Amino acid sequence: MSIIAPWYQLGYVIPHLYTDLDAYQFYHTAPEGMMLLTTGLNLTDYTLAAVETELPTLWQRFDLLASKKVDRLSLSGVPVASALGRSKMREILAEGEKRTGIACDTDLEAHIATLKHFGAKKIALATRWPDKVNNALTAYLKEGGIEVIACESHPRTLNENKYSSAAADHDLALDLGRKVLRAAPAADALLMPGGLWFAIHAVPMLEAEFGKPVLLNILSTTWAALHSAKSVPHRPDSKWGKVLQNF
Repeated sequence: MSIIAPWYQLGYVIPHLYTDLDAYQFYHTAPEGMMLLTTGLNLTDYTLAAVETELPTLWQRFDLLASKKVDRLSLSGVPVASALGRSKMREILAEGEKRTGIACDTDLEAHIATLKHFGAKKIALATRWPDKVNNALTAYLKEGGIEVIACESHPRTLNENKYSSAAADHDLALDLGRKVLRAAPAADALLMPGGLWFAIHAVPMLEAEFGKPVLLNILSTTWAALHSAKSVPHRPDSKWGKVLQNF
């Protein structure tokens, strides 16, 4: 294994035309030598119609990342998977793997796998999405054997989430996370999905306060990649929480 080259390459299709907090949070939490390769879609809304418009482009993005010889492909965007539904999303991932020969994942499937690894069956949910998205997400999780027993949300449009303040979103993560965990002491874990949500520093704070795993998109997707890796020469920094401590 080279000491000067990445030992693992994670291909990540972002729903947007730019990459900022996804990469920023990944390089805070992923172990040394793990590299994120991103490309984007142009999702304009959280609706099924907007998601379906981007599906032809998704195949182009998978092909592009496969040509870079990545070790794993993942589609970011929990609202994307939620809008499609679990059956359709899993069909797309299976087709992607058949097409590229590379294991394909999505943030939401990674969340389900991570929750099952922890034995979590009942969870608390905190989001920045409207009820329609939260309801679709809850239904998707239910199909995966995960029950949402409490939800706190600060609903915003996709455009509002794109231009929100990172510092304000950290405070929002703490506020929503605390509210929902206090409302649902029986929850086994807290899920705070959203690639545009800057919540990584809230994770260890909430875990220290409530003693339960806190899942973000980038944490679960990185966990799934590490969990499937043949070998992991460097471990993540344990300060970023229970998810990456337990891959």
